[in-house]
Amino acid sequence: MMRNFFPKTLRYQMLLLILMIVSVPILLIGYTVKIQAEKALLQEKQIKLFGIARLLDHHLGNGFDTILSERHMLDEKRFDKIKALNERLASYTDIVAAVNVGVGVGYYSKELDAIITYGPSDTYANKVGISIEKLHPGRKVMETGQSMVQFGKLVRGNIMNVMLPIERNGQIVGYIWANELTDDVQAQLKVMDKNIVWSVLIGILVGMMLTVGLTNRFVKDVEEIKRGLQRLRFNLKKPIVSMEGEIGEIVDEINHMAQSLIDARSLNENIMYSIADGVVTVDTEGMITTMNQAAQQITGFTLEEVIGRRYKEIFRENDQFHSLLLDTLVSGTNHIGIEINYPVKEKYIYISISTSILIDSHNKTIGAVVVFKDLTQQHSLQEQVYRAERLAALGELMASIAHEIRNPLTAIKGFVQYLQNVDSDEERQEYMPIIIKEVDRVNRVIEQLLYFARPYKTHYMWVNINELIESTLVLVQNKTTRHKVEFRLFLADSLPQVEADAEQIRQVLLNLLINAMQAITDKGSVIIDTWQPDPSFVCVRITDTGNGIAEENRKKIFDPFFTTKSAGTGLGLAVVQRIISAHYGQVEIESQVNEWTAVTLKLPVVHQGGKHDES
Repeated sequence: MMRNFFPKTLRYQMLLLILMIVSVPILLIGYTVKIQAEKALLQEKQIKLFGIARLLDHHLGNGFDTILSERHMLDEKRFDKIKALNERLASYTDIVAAVNVGVGVGYYSKELDAIITYGPSDTYANKVGISIEKLHPGRKVMETGQSMVQFGKLVRGNIMNVMLPIERNGQIVGYIWANELTDDVQAQLKVMDKNIVWSVLIGILVGMMLTVGLTNRFVKDVEEIKRGLQRLRFNLKKPIVSMEGEIGEIVDEINHMAQSLIDARSLNENIMYSIADGVVTVDTEGMITTMNQAAQQITGFTLEEVIGRRYKEIFRENDQFHSLLLDTLVSGTNHIGIEINYPVKEKYIYISISTSILIDSHNKTIGAVVVFKDLTQQHSLQEQVYRAERLAALGELMASIAHEIRNPLTAIKGFVQYLQNVDSDEERQEYMPIIIKEVDRVNRVIEQLLYFARPYKTHYMWVNINELIESTLVLVQNKTTRHKVEFRLFLADSLPQVEADAEQIRQVLLNLLINAMQAITDKGSVIIDTWQPDPSFVCVRITDTGNGIAEENRKKIFDPFFTTKSAGTGLGLAVVQRIISAHYGQVEIESQVNEWTAVTLKLPVVHQGGKHDES
């Protein structure tokens, strides 16, 4: 609504601005002067009235009781006392009132609870002997002993009333008042207000006259700048005519900016030509509008082959390639640093690609741009590095396997060679179980290695983790006959079933529980907790009070064939990690040397890979 009344042209906007600049300060100054003048007048009258009250207080002498004592009327009736005091004091209050025209003065006795005098008497004699109201401020003055100023409309009209307590011998015996009409103050203020209003109107009028003269030339220059900008919109090589003063400086800056835009266009063209990354732009219809030199070299297409043609006709989408540029154009989603296989002329290359929307100065979409870098050679080098790392890891694995198998084979060979020269059946019966034990050891290593390395067919079903823990614990407890291990269960109630392979999870629990039991050398406990941290996962934690894991071994505990046990294969935790990873879960291990170790399994409630068997 306000915009409809706001001036549209620069001239009238400036007039309105000057009107506000001139009038607002003058009005504020006038208002301030008025307030200060009224305050000063009222303060002057307060000083005057308090001075009159102090004169009356001085004239009272030692107080009402002294006057009554001099007249031997201390024991007289209230009315007679009031009359005697009035006769003694009324003449003086009348004199004070007569000297100060328009001022009313008087005494009030707290003991008699009555007005003693009220000057001028010829006007207010009828008020003598009257008690003030219970809520009258005079009672507060007598109660607190504090002076008070009251403004209000009373019988006399609008007055300022000052009240001074009468204190004699440490007691408040009454109060004195002096009041004056404030109508004359209002009259003076009205005259002052008129003068201020006329000053404001004259100041505004003079300001507007000066503004009209000054703005005509200014508006003329602005209109010339406006016409020059309209010309620059279509031709940057037509500068605005030079002017003087600050307006001239503005014109020079505009002309300089136009020249800079001309230079920037040339610079942008040079950058687009020289940049090492490929750049391709399309309009809102998906038509290719530009392609820089690097993009031509990377893709093998020339400008004649692509400009004005649809992007999806040149770079066809298929199973290997989905156009991120067209996705950005349709959805407005920017893609940053995505590495993909990209179809170019007669082949695919591996590139890093970024896309974004193109907008004009009005924030309107005019197309999209893709910037890409050829990473084919770098990707090939990375593949070679990965292949070398895998071969190195395979070499370490084979060395570990050879070590694990060589030891029992050496023992078997030695015993077989020994038995070849032995004729006694007793000796054969003594050493044959040792040979079988070493063969079993080799077989166990091979089985665990196959379990770790061979794809395993997974059968998913709904599994109750708590029940699986309890059934697995029975198997483990049968192996603790030589250990004094206490198992404590803290299984969460209402734990949901999880979608998992029961036998594989049982193998995980069995490996972890055996490890926990073997970590306890003498006496100790194994604590098993289950809980659900959020609706998507359940957690199992197995904590033992064993030897813990040394800091230098924590990064290697999941490596195949790494073990600190004399008879261990080093595949137990590697198998645990493989099974949990296949279930899209997580394994976390925390430990304190010589105190405890805690292994936490985090399993998704629903199998994230789908309900199909994996092989």
